[in-house]
Amino acid sequence: MSQPLRVGNASGFYGDRFSAVREMLEGGPLDVLTGDYLAELTMLILGRGRMKDPDAGYAATFLRQMEESLGLAAAHGTKIVTNAGGLNPSGLADRLRELASRLGIDVRIAHVEGDDLLERAEELGLADERYGRPLTANAYLGAWGIVECLRAGADVVVTGRVTDASLVVGPAAAHFGWARDDWDALAGATAAGHVLECGAQATGGNYAFFQEIYNVKALGFPIAEIHSDGTSVITKHAETGGAVTAETVTAQLLYEIGGPSYAGPDVTTRFDTIALAPDGPDRVRISGVRGVPPPPATKVCLNHLGGHRNEMTFVLTGLDIEAKADFAKARLEAAFGDARPARVEWTLIGAAKPDPATQGEATALLRCAVLDPGPEKVGRAFSGAAVELALAGYPGFTMTSPPGKGGPYGVYTPAFVLNGVVEHVAVTHEGKRIPIPPALAEGGEPKPARQDTVPREKAAGGPTVHAPLGRVAGARSGDKGGDANIGVWARTDAQWRWLEPFLTIERFQELLPETREHTVRRHALPNLRAVNFVVEGLLQEGVSASTRFDPQGKALGEWLRSRLVDIPEAVL
Repeated sequence: MSQPLRVGNASGFYGDRFSAVREMLEGGPLDVLTGDYLAELTMLILGRGRMKDPDAGYAATFLRQMEESLGLAAAHGTKIVTNAGGLNPSGLADRLRELASRLGIDVRIAHVEGDDLLERAEELGLADERYGRPLTANAYLGAWGIVECLRAGADVVVTGRVTDASLVVGPAAAHFGWARDDWDALAGATAAGHVLECGAQATGGNYAFFQEIYNVKALGFPIAEIHSDGTSVITKHAETGGAVTAETVTAQLLYEIGGPSYAGPDVTTRFDTIALAPDGPDRVRISGVRGVPPPPATKVCLNHLGGHRNEMTFVLTGLDIEAKADFAKARLEAAFGDARPARVEWTLIGAAKPDPATQGEATALLRCAVLDPGPEKVGRAFSGAAVELALAGYPGFTMTSPPGKGGPYGVYTPAFVLNGVVEHVAVTHEGKRIPIPPALAEGGEPKPARQDTVPREKAAGGPTVHAPLGRVAGARSGDKGGDANIGVWARTDAQWRWLEPFLTIERFQELLPETREHTVRRHALPNLRAVNFVVEGLLQEGVSASTRFDPQGKALGEWLRSRLVDIPEAVL
């Protein structure tokens, strides 16, 4: 087999560890270094920045990282591929050229554009009945603009909104000369890209069994060694913190997905065909991944300005916690009078321990979050009314913050346009514009692969132990707009044979009662010994608009793992 392409990642979100770019370039050989800076919330943040400065709209952090590390990448011959261009990829490419010229570094910088549909929002029917014209409207482009830039000789490729995995698929397709219908190879690279896209989550970050991983060192960022057939090995630089195991990779594969058919602009990847196998210390092989053509429509990320929000948190201490909470609610609701915000949500967090030895053990928190179309009702009128209870409230009254004016929030919604509508363009380092043809799409919903990889033997019976579900199952949860997903995996085949029939939608809603009023979809992934649940609308209108205490659903999986269930002794 030919030499693999070594693709690393140095950013999973806008705000990830700044030093990771330099660490990845210094830590060992890499052919390509990618960085994912964009999320639905990030697009909103960049959109608000662009309102103030039309020349903004890109991830400024990346530019500062390149100030430190562009010369290092050039010296090592490592290509850089990133979506840090956000809403202004051409602007970031120009700033990088200025930086390279100032530093005396000879690099060829290209960019990909065409994802920004904002100027065509009305034409494409992307306006919202409630919120009007969107603040941002960006199609999820695929890998082929990146491919053309690299084939033309680019050392750095800057994109706007491409799918996270396409940052990895593009370099692999360019390097190995894949055709646009090499579905299985593209699907294999997509799986590797999905593992890499969230950085250290693949090397032990946010891992359910974190105590099994020695985390004193900063976690290393992941690397995919991709082969010409699309198979890969996930690893990390030697001597870095964390670990790469079949379970850390499984956890990331389950992150923010839906059903077994993972649709993207390059390929629909069959997650129910993924096979994982250890390949040595901190090495996990991904193979067997099958792909079929992508759908005929391209997803569009829409962000609208939804209104204004604020929140205040009351500290409740000692006896009569619930009575104190009821008192605070009643007094603040009365203070609203005729100016009650459009949405008011109360959350009681924690409980005081009996006979508490510390003040912390004696404390619970009561959070009030408010939303309104205008700033007045949720500004100082709200936070001031809360603080005015300081000498007229419950005993021990205190709050976690002074009054504030709050701020605007955005509403995320997905939309879809036909593939041919999107004008995907690669702009080479020489300025040549190369239009990218629409994807070779196939209509209809792909059928799931046969789900018989794990033997479906009879589940263990016999005596049971009333214990937390997390004794035998890991979980990872996250958000996709207003929907939450919780992926749950078993650690052994025996545990899977018990978990799969046990954890039904009904049982899931029984364990997480807050999901009962929502549509829940369940998808089995036997190859990964996993089931994935999608809870529609639990996170309301997306992270910026959500009044939930955990607006991105990051802790839902840990809540599920903490619930007590009857587990057969034989599988513990």
